[in-house]
Amino acid sequence: MAASSSSSLGSAKALACFNASLLAPQTPQRTASPRRTSVRMRASSTATPAELKKTVWVWTENRQVMTAAVERGWSTFLFGSKDLSKDWSSRDSVCSFGFSATARINPLFIDGPEIFDGENQKVAVISQVSSPRELELVQPDNVEAENIVIDFRGGWQVIPAENIVAAFQGCRGTVLAVSTNSTEAQVFLEALEQGLDGVVLKVDDMNDIIKLKDYFDRRNEAKSQLPLTKATVSKVEVFGMGDRVCVDLCSIMRPGEGLLVGSYARGMFLVHSECLETNYIASRPFRVNAGPVHAYVTVPGGKTSYLSELQSGKEVIVVDQNGLWRTAIVGRVKIESRPLILVEAKDNSGDDTYSIFLQNAETVALITPDRGNPL
Repeated sequence: MAASSSSSLGSAKALACFNASLLAPQTPQRTASPRRTSVRMRASSTATPAELKKTVWVWTENRQVMTAAVERGWSTFLFGSKDLSKDWSSRDSVCSFGFSATARINPLFIDGPEIFDGENQKVAVISQVSSPRELELVQPDNVEAENIVIDFRGGWQVIPAENIVAAFQGCRGTVLAVSTNSTEAQVFLEALEQGLDGVVLKVDDMNDIIKLKDYFDRRNEAKSQLPLTKATVSKVEVFGMGDRVCVDLCSIMRPGEGLLVGSYARGMFLVHSECLETNYIASRPFRVNAGPVHAYVTVPGGKTSYLSELQSGKEVIVVDQNGLWRTAIVGRVKIESRPLILVEAKDNSGDDTYSIFLQNAETVALITPDRGNPL
């Protein structure tokens, strides 16, 4: 497939090829930097609001943090006392730290081991956990309130979070964990893949609010779909040697999945992973033999990157033959000199032609629209 691209204000569509590949064309970019492209996603019918909904409360007394949170749709704030909650939720205070007069926040306050709302109604209990014994006490049968906030102490997070997810699975209550930065929050939101129901972000740096919102945006994008357009291969030509890039991901790819790569950002091909067994090499479902160093590859945020810029820790998007996509982390990149071929394909819905250089090897394949079979 190929994906074409545009500027950050433009749109993008994707293509699929017969006897060839799938492509994704986009309108020509008008900015000076061709790799700052944008891909417009449409909501996938497979995504449901429940899959994406997580609760976020913010625990802070920093005005910039509160403003940043409200601007991003998070208006529930936790305070250390009832007096503080009243002070910060008053109309004068709301207007004074940058909210509009119509902005409203939902103040909660802590009183001992319990959390109350502005009407003095108990909405949650808070439990501090710093040992396995204390963790054992946090079980559905032992929790009185419908919502529970867990404050893990002593840098002890991942395993306890997984235990909590397992213990409360299927229960009515909402379980949130106190996080002191956006990275911790992601750990809790991803524990055992399902994650906790939400987080209480206890921060004084607005950048943590911004980073967490960006994280949720990426999660929501991963439930979106990139429309792919069919194209037909019109030319295959053998060339000389070039530096090609193998991208090894920290995720397993399935048949029909790969990376969108192209010589031009306006049209990119869906290059299949090496997940299939062949007579030449064992299956490597984490790898895509993507193309030469100059080629573009799609990355989160609707943008592209040069293959030569990829490095460990950077994220790319993995796309299947239906256009469903998800983010994946790059584990390593291998650049080696290999023989290349030039592949050109014509958009079936128009006269546009797109091209890509690939390694001349039997293990390199593009994806067809027929059940996502590699070619």
